[in-house]
Amino acid sequence: MRTGFAHEATIVMDTDGDVRAPGAAITVALCGHWEHEPPCPIAAHHTASDRAGDVVRVRVLFAAEAAAEADVRARIDAALARGTLDGPDGVTTRWRLLDTRPGRPRAAELPHLERLRRG
Repeated sequence: MRTGFAHEATIVMDTDGDVRAPGAAITVALCGHWEHEPPCPIAAHHTASDRAGDVVRVRVLFAAEAAAEADVRARIDAALARGTLDGPDGVTTRWRLLDTRPGRPRAAELPHLERLRRG
């Protein structure tokens, strides 16, 4: 049975960098490409990024088997640590990972996590 999890990271990115790029990098790490047919093979997920100047807070909600949690988190961390993504428009976005950590699902996120859990 899938369980819902949250993961958080803080990155630094030039203000003209594509704030969607870290989420796309995470999708590539979990699914092979940012454009893919459902379902996500490892963990259904959703990424949101919130920018304040050059600091971007990345929050990932994901649903996975409990035994896969560590692998999913490691893939997320590795994608963010790479610090680069070549977008579909040929533009490369770069960032620097400051920190990453497990998060706790927020009450407002529980319905979304339930949808991810059901696949």
